[in-house]
Amino acid sequence: MSIWWSLHLRREAASVPLARRLLLDAMRTAGVDPDVSFDLSVALTEACANAVEHGGDERSPGEAPGAYRVTAYLDGERCRIEVADSGPGFPSRRVVRRSAPAAATAENGRGLRMIEQFADHVHFRNRPGHGAVVSFDKVLKWRGDALLSVG
Repeated sequence: MSIWWSLHLRREAASVPLARRLLLDAMRTAGVDPDVSFDLSVALTEACANAVEHGGDERSPGEAPGAYRVTAYLDGERCRIEVADSGPGFPSRRVVRRSAPAAATAENGRGLRMIEQFADHVHFRNRPGHGAVVSFDKVLKWRGDALLSVG
């Protein structure tokens, strides 16, 4: 069994904890291990905060101006989350270096490095003329009483 949901949110600070709470509640109800849920919720929080701060006010087809979209898929052994905004996109030469001490303390890009730390796979891409997309996923662990476990 699998579930997915998609939210269209305004670029307002209040949307970030809303998205996080919806993800945590869905994973708790489905029976996902709390540690995995926490990791994904931190990554989602950072991705949403980035969309709110840098997402732009242009209008993507089918979306309100100043909005961003969060889509989550819980499918079998994996959860995949995508956050898409309508901003200018990522710099074309974006490089994340986990091993560089200066990069770890730099303010710019810290949230993106956190997403990489809490997820198993992360992909940053631009939609030319339509904004940036952050996609990340994580292998799920299930509680014994899980409703959706693949067990």
